[in-house]
Amino acid sequence: MCEQCEDRPRYLAEILDRIEEYGWCVQGVLGTGSRPPWAYSVGLTAHGLPELVVTGLPPHPAILLLSALADRSFASGPPHPGELFSLRGLPSVEVVELTSPSTHLSIAVSLYGPDVRALQLVHADEAGLFPWSPSYRDGRGGQPVLGTRADG
Repeated sequence: MCEQCEDRPRYLAEILDRIEEYGWCVQGVLGTGSRPPWAYSVGLTAHGLPELVVTGLPPHPAILLLSALADRSFASGPPHPGELFSLRGLPSVEVVELTSPSTHLSIAVSLYGPDVRALQLVHADEAGLFPWSPSYRDGRGGQPVLGTRADG
């Protein structure tokens, strides 16, 4: 059993301590079997910003991507659905608004309630293709998109 499941009040207190110290933190969820990993920010809501989510990336690149976009959100506002951008050393990203954040961001919802807003940072594969392309990752998938594209 994971730490957050064993003693949820203590775990939430630790998360709040991290948020107090750093302004926000990352909650990772390990992939199992056919379910890829995902990670999301917790604490941006307290600053009037949407939380950020990334699916299908290993922990280190997920943290780098979330950190870069959280820093950008604090400095110049959050990205907007449909926005495309590239960050040095990270895959290209398109922003998608989550359809149901409360389904995927359990720690953020525990702290801020069911009306948490969130944006997914949908990343391109090595060929520059996004999950809505049939050729994404040579047809192997691996990155669930948790909302609907702004233009599609």
